[in-house]
Amino acid sequence: MKKIALLLTLMLFAVSATWAQGETKTDTVRHQVMLQTTKGNIVVELYNETPLHRDNFLKVVRSGYYNGILFHRVIADFMIQAGDSTSRHAKPGAQLGDYDLGYTVPAEFRYPQYFHKRGALAAAREPDSVNPQRASGGAHFYIVWGRTYSDKSLDRIQHKTDSLTHGAVKFTPEIREYYKTIGGTPHLDGMYTVFGQVIQGMDVVDAIDHVATDEYDRPLEDVRIIKASVIK
Repeated sequence: MKKIALLLTLMLFAVSATWAQGETKTDTVRHQVMLQTTKGNIVVELYNETPLHRDNFLKVVRSGYYNGILFHRVIADFMIQAGDSTSRHAKPGAQLGDYDLGYTVPAEFRYPQYFHKRGALAAAREPDSVNPQRASGGAHFYIVWGRTYSDKSLDRIQHKTDSLTHGAVKFTPEIREYYKTIGGTPHLDGMYTVFGQVIQGMDVVDAIDHVATDEYDRPLEDVRIIKASVIK
């Protein structure tokens, strides 16, 4: 009887260990989304450390909301933005960007683990004046292109960031080096939630980021998301 009890205990331990290993593996898997655009394909990977934004983005992608909409706001050496479904049938020259899904996602700042480096996927939002909690919009997102910065420029940005974040965001030596050598948008750190990263298609992001735009930062030639789909 004791042998049977011992055998059952060992079997239960093995099952528990296997389950635990499976949980660990599952927790490390990151979802990936492909944005098929008229300029080429972009693949983004979503961070598990920002679960509210991850789950919301997956939900919106799976609903088909992004299919056919434009990158309606593009600023060279800064970022490319999408999320307004009215852009799908917008006339040339129409000002876009006001429409969203009507809800917000609580901010999930994971700095300095994730910052506004080149290729970062982040959520757009309403300004602090009407949104002091810095909650993200339900659908609008942007991908960072940015530029490189000197130490002097980073010092100025740090001074302003200290004021805006009450000293909560400090550029580490590693982050400073990244902004100096590769680039990004350091003035957005601690202000907008970064929830993913481009893992394929940075050449496409570059191409979109440098298209000609009008006075509203809308590309003169429409850049469209043909389809957004979860691929992992």
